[in-house]
Amino acid sequence: MNSFVISGVVAALLVLSGCSSKEPVVEESVQSPQEVSVEKVAPVETETVSSSEASVMSEDTSNASSSSSGSMSSIEDGMSTIYFDFDKFNIRADMENRIVNDAGVANGAASSFSLKLEGNCDEWGSDEYNFALGLRRANTVKKSLIAEGVDANRITMVSYGESNPTCSIKSENCWSKNRRVDFKLLP
Repeated sequence: MNSFVISGVVAALLVLSGCSSKEPVVEESVQSPQEVSVEKVAPVETETVSSSEASVMSEDTSNASSSSSGSMSSIEDGMSTIYFDFDKFNIRADMENRIVNDAGVANGAASSFSLKLEGNCDEWGSDEYNFALGLRRANTVKKSLIAEGVDANRITMVSYGESNPTCSIKSENCWSKNRRVDFKLLP
């Protein structure tokens, strides 16, 4: 009985000590609404455009944006995916020519874009391990591109780990397609 009373008193003290009697502090440097000054802005002159001129202008902007995105996707198609061996992040000998080709595209047709390197893994290993391995793979490709003359400030990296497979069949051939770094162009 005595322990119930003591534990009740301790609980009450904890609850009451948690309540604060301090007043909230308000910064005095904040201006009140009456002190804020308002600047008047001169009216903007508008120009009337006929409906035929508006449709021509919208076609021009849509063609420009579609040709820009079209050229971006066609340039991406010219860049080759880099594949890796199981549990490795070094560039294989058969992938070195692809790195040289990708660096040429990056410095040529894609020179006005930034590059995003997307590291990917197969389903073996923990999520944390695969995210780290995907990042190591992307970093290896980044270092190889820099060695080929691509500006490091244009390259960003991301790891998808095992969450972005291109193949989902349970076979070695399929798993080898998921151990890769893909290239994406950013405006």
